[in-house]
Amino acid sequence: MAWRLTPLLLLLLAWTASMCSARNRVDLLNVCMDAKHHKTKPGPEDKLHDQCTPWRKNACCSHNTSQELHKDPSLLYNFNLDHCGKIEPACKRHFIQDNCLYECSPNLGPWIQEVNQSWRKERFLDVPLCKEDCQQWWEDCRTSYTCKNNWHKGWDWSSGSNKCPAGATCRTFETYFPTPAALCEGIWSHSYKLSNYSRGSGRCIQMWFDPAQGNPNEEVARFYALATSAGAMSHGIGLLLLSLVPMLHLWLLS
Repeated sequence: MAWRLTPLLLLLLAWTASMCSARNRVDLLNVCMDAKHHKTKPGPEDKLHDQCTPWRKNACCSHNTSQELHKDPSLLYNFNLDHCGKIEPACKRHFIQDNCLYECSPNLGPWIQEVNQSWRKERFLDVPLCKEDCQQWWEDCRTSYTCKNNWHKGWDWSSGSNKCPAGATCRTFETYFPTPAALCEGIWSHSYKLSNYSRGSGRCIQMWFDPAQGNPNEEVARFYALATSAGAMSHGIGLLLLSLVPMLHLWLLS
């Protein structure tokens, strides 16, 4: 009798695995990273400063964080954008937008990864950045100066703030980042990935948006969370059924 129920049991187990997988993906939406200045949960922040204002209705950053990240150097990380002389205001604006997205956005869950770093436990990786955002970032920064093509590591911090390491030469951004992809993907160790999609497509993250039109990144996060769920669900069911093949074989022989 037990063996006759095995096919039904297999289907029940597969369905249970798929439902558990789907539920586990809920944590990809409306979440904050476990990092140095992030809030535990997103929520309204009416007084967010300047370029961080699009996230006022639902933010992972506080007013103080949004205000501090507009300074250079900022006390948040003691990072100096002007390490090779003053960068162009238009270029600096992109880095402030980048910081606002990093600190404030609750829509990066599908790309959050665990890391073992002293100042954070999570980061985002390969966020699909809309092609216009990446292109404009590169265009506005290409004539400013830097001395490195990866700003995540390799700095001289002996003074308490980042300085060019010994032997590094200050050259234009275009020298260190010859293409938009080189800049967006390389500058923060692949935090971003240049997307082929455009702003408003629902398939790429916008670094900045008009809050009066709503937050377009919410739709993007839902799309990729669903895609991640579907992939995890198929993989989980496949492994489950594979592990139950011997049982099914015995049932067929009985």
